[in-house]
Amino acid sequence: MWFKHLHLYRLHDAAAAMALPLPDLETALAEHATHPLGGSEGTRIGWRIPGGRASGQRVHEVQGQRLLSALRQQRLLPTGVVREEVDERVEAIEAAEGRHLPRKEKQAIKEQVVEELLPRAFVQSQRIDLWWDTTRNLIGVNASSRARAEEVLDLLRQTLGSLKVTPLATRELPIRAMTGWLKDADSRPSWLTLGDRAELRAQGDDGVLAGRQVDLDSGEVQQLLEGGRQAHKMAIEIDERLSLVLHDDLALKSLRFSDALLDEASQANDDDDAILRMEADFVLMANTLGEIADLLIGGLGGEAQQASGVA
Repeated sequence: MWFKHLHLYRLHDAAAAMALPLPDLETALAEHATHPLGGSEGTRIGWRIPGGRASGQRVHEVQGQRLLSALRQQRLLPTGVVREEVDERVEAIEAAEGRHLPRKEKQAIKEQVVEELLPRAFVQSQRIDLWWDTTRNLIGVNASSRARAEEVLDLLRQTLGSLKVTPLATRELPIRAMTGWLKDADSRPSWLTLGDRAELRAQGDDGVLAGRQVDLDSGEVQQLLEGGRQAHKMAIEIDERLSLVLHDDLALKSLRFSDALLDEASQANDDDDAILRMEADFVLMANTLGEIADLLIGGLGGEAQQASGVA
């Protein structure tokens, strides 16, 4: 249940998004539920039940915090296998007909090979959880990449009929803030503690310097900053409750919740009910993430004004 990554989005026109009663939302989610891939399908994404077999709910709401869960399925068809089969067929046809096949015919053969091999390919499944804070009008997606997060938002948009969201943006760019925090300890918010990882890049230079288990207050790092490099990723701890790697697009990666928070979760009374346990963990995590998001937005100069997303 505890998120590993987080991509944050601002929900616009929240009243419209919240207009659907929970029972109707359950029905809408069921209409877009996950089911096994068809033989010729390469990918599919649909809603799954967050609590698994122990539950029948596709959305859980506790204290204004909603939990939804998607399942992304993809058939794995190695390009090398496809290329080898295509080459064999092309060589056989060219030898039999005594001519060189044009690119268009090779492409048609490739499409035929993919169509034939796809039903036999292994299926990789990936669970992607979505946190919807109805009090802050924030949506967070636990995905390793923004592309995966956007897929889940597209699914939610299809489910609701429309969804106006934009990636959360702040007045001060994360690159500038992180670089400033590294350069000047006095500029750091009181809730922020530096970690031991950073990725520094020079303007107009493709070279990247990435370090782990590094003293970010060291003279070596200061020299790199004085040379014009800027921080594009940096490990930080926020309010002694959550450590993470902040990225230049405001993505929060490698989340690690504090032992004190996890201990608090373990002491919750759930009567050995798996669903109550999941909901207790989720609401504790969600409330923490909401408060962390507030601190981070404030530390980056407040939220930037931006146009609403496309419905």
